Amino acid sequence: MLEFIGQFLTLNEIAVMAMFATFIWMLFRGIPVAMALVGVSLIFVLVAEFLLDPHRSFFRDFIEFKRTGISYQRIQLLSGRLFGGIVKNPVLVALPMFIFMGLMLDQSGVAQRMMHSMQKLFGSLRGGLSLTVMLIGIILAASTGVIGASVTLLGVMALPAMMKQDYSKPIATGTIASAGTLGILIPPSIMLVIMSDQLAISLGDLFMGALFPGLILGALYIVFIVIYGLINPKAMPAPEKPEQVHWEDVKEVLLAVVPPLFLILLVLGSIFAGIATPTEASGLGAMGATLLALVNRKLNWKVLADVSRSTLNTSGYIVGIFLAANFFALILRYYKGDEIVKNLVLSTFDDPYMIVGFILLIIFLLGFLLDWIEITIIIMPLMLPIIVGLELAVPGFDQVRDPSVVWFAILVAVTLQTSFLTPPVGFALFYLKGVCPPGVTLGHIYRGVVPFVILQLLGLLIVFYFPALTTWLPSVAYGN
Repeated sequence: MLEFIGQFLTLNEIAVMAMFATFIWMLFRGIPVAMALVGVSLIFVLVAEFLLDPHRSFFRDFIEFKRTGISYQRIQLLSGRLFGGIVKNPVLVALPMFIFMGLMLDQSGVAQRMMHSMQKLFGSLRGGLSLTVMLIGIILAASTGVIGASVTLLGVMALPAMMKQDYSKPIATGTIASAGTLGILIPPSIMLVIMSDQLAISLGDLFMGALFPGLILGALYIVFIVIYGLINPKAMPAPEKPEQVHWEDVKEVLLAVVPPLFLILLVLGSIFAGIATPTEASGLGAMGATLLALVNRKLNWKVLADVSRSTLNTSGYIVGIFLAANFFALILRYYKGDEIVKNLVLSTFDDPYMIVGFILLIIFLLGFLLDWIEITIIIMPLMLPIIVGLELAVPGFDQVRDPSVVWFAILVAVTLQTSFLTPPVGFALFYLKGVCPPGVTLGHIYRGVVPFVILQLLGLLIVFYFPALTTWLPSVAYGN
């Protein structure tokens, strides 16, 4: 059987396919991501060192493996260089700061105040609660990139009110889930921090490049809600006894929006003005969120301890995957996996833009099976040499270094946003299900997110055909 397969595939290609297949199998068996990556890597070190038979014709390439020196002893000697570069990376300093900022903002009571005031202002309108959720989601997205906290918070605050007003369960849950995931795209986003490290490009360029696509996606959501409310008024009914809106209600909304806008200005404004680097801005954001919690009398030792502990757990989880993925990538390179993937992708189409589209299709399909962290850390470095080698006419305005890479990173970010809403591993769906009142099922949530996934793909097409949306702002705000 192996001799027959060997007529069509090289030993390297079989090994690379087996590595990815084993990794996905381990994930479906419930093995944690980091452990699965390390386990697969150790298994295939064993395969290269002991199990390949150099005397059979099918395994002639085994000599090539011996030349690379892949062995447990060599891996042990490389461990310091392999892992030391990750934990010392200055870009990743921003990661725990932005996570802390998002978690502390959720504890500060700012979102609750915005929900209460906006309900008074928009609650009397048809679809007003959905508009309120979406507007708060956009504001939260620009001040926190923690998806789980945003979806849970919006679900707890808005879903009971929407159910009380007889909103359709699918449209109510779809609105909350999609609004909560905007934070993965609109800066500051922890996904963009990781992409900056994996693609070796400016984090400031990514933050500024993602701003317009994120706002466009939010605008598409709002337009959809308005149109859907007109087409299907029973799905988003207006209250039977609407309250009259007074100027005091408008004033209350403005006062509620000022604190998060202050935080956004503190973080993105400092980057835009060139006052602070993204890493420094992350510290300002963490401090600003803590001050907001203090001003709103929500800060105490328990809150500080809980937020710090959650920040440590989330950061440790991500860094653990970083370390494991780095090990996985090292073994994959020994099997020439990067060259195999590159040749496979480049052989699909002649047109460079079709190749980019093919890569995005692969990432979209992987989003059904893998979390965005695995895709970002494992797949993105494999795709970087392909994008760099393509002749893409992406306008850089003579300021942005590697504009095609910035454009590609934002395209991937928009694509990966769908991974939060697509089963079976759409984490936003399960975050929301955990806080849903009785009677709201996963089926309602699945049906509700379908139109928003379609809108995300529409936003992807807009960014694909108009790359200047991702490169103009970095050129004037944070050009290299």
